[in-house]
Amino acid sequence: MTSAPSRTPRRAIAATAFAFLVTMMGTTIPTPLYSIYSAELAFSPLTVTVLFAVYALGVVGALSFFGRLSDDLGRRPVLMIAVALALLSATLFLLPPSLPLLIVARVISGLGAGFMSGAGTAAVIDLFPAERKGAAGTLAVTANTGGLALGTLLAGALASAVPHPLAMPFAAHLVLCAIALLCLWLWTPAPESRGRVRIRPHRLHVPASVRGPFARAVLAAGAGFAVTGVLTAVSALFLARELRLESHALAGFVVFLAFAGMAVGQVVARRTSPRVALPAGCGGLVVAAAVLALALATATLAPLLVAAAILGIAGGLCLNAGIATTVEQVPAAHRGEVSSSFFAGLYVMLAVPAIGVGLLAGTIGLRPAGLVFAAAVAALATVIGVVEVAAPRDRRAKAG
Repeated sequence: MTSAPSRTPRRAIAATAFAFLVTMMGTTIPTPLYSIYSAELAFSPLTVTVLFAVYALGVVGALSFFGRLSDDLGRRPVLMIAVALALLSATLFLLPPSLPLLIVARVISGLGAGFMSGAGTAAVIDLFPAERKGAAGTLAVTANTGGLALGTLLAGALASAVPHPLAMPFAAHLVLCAIALLCLWLWTPAPESRGRVRIRPHRLHVPASVRGPFARAVLAAGAGFAVTGVLTAVSALFLARELRLESHALAGFVVFLAFAGMAVGQVVARRTSPRVALPAGCGGLVVAAAVLALALATATLAPLLVAAAILGIAGGLCLNAGIATTVEQVPAAHRGEVSSSFFAGLYVMLAVPAIGVGLLAGTIGLRPAGLVFAAAVAALATVIGVVEVAAPRDRRAKAG
């Protein structure tokens, strides 16, 4: 994205961050509504987890096919495409629900999130001066996770307070998308030149200088995304079926805690070096997995809320450290591609475990499947944390 005129950068930054937040809201609005869909359409836990996870296919597809699009075409056109896709997804959710329609709506929502995850992060960083890259990275990830948090909170509150719980959250999101499109058009700078649109599979490239930190960051932040994904997919079912708590606001609040904690983790991570934040985040993920296992084993609410909050903060530490050691360390010409590669890895780790838990739940039950998953995440986070601490100081110094 080109430099904004001196009188408008604040508006451009605000419009970009708002569009980022609104687009990501759409991906979590269905979260507290899954128990309603499950009851009305007789969904199994596997169907719910697949319905949740298919949006990640849209994300990865957008990142894989269009990972360099904002580098070639300019940031604003890609941001507007992302918000338009979010608006289309909200429109589809307003139609009478069926499984095929919901899957299509989720995939389109994922496409919008994919365009926004890569282009939005790069766009926010572009709008800040070089000496404020850290603040830019924090704002980008906070807009991302803040949107995820607000989407589930808004949907849960509306579903509990107003008629038509499967319609009103998406109607509200449609209005927000329209406002975001207008703000982008009015306040963000147009690209100086337009490149060619290349729609073809593209091997997302990570420069050799950041490949080591990139691998560790994706695995660490991906572990956090994996737990958050499973929590997002099955928390409403767990509350309704195991705890007999059918409050949609409560289901939304559980996931809100995770994503709000992730936003808090961004702030904490910026006050320390990535080489400290990443191992600390991994340690937090181990604790979160243990508390989540307690919640599942005892079928109690309090440990579930605590686990969600710890998970969010730990995941935020890992995510922010990952952005700092990868996207912020490459030239602007490659920033969209590296950002897309980073988020593609995260969303793969978001989707696959959720489907795995759904499959396992059909065999051994939802709670035992969750316990197996919690143990696997704790093991992965422990390994990544140990590897990061043991990395030679000269390799980690670049991240500090």
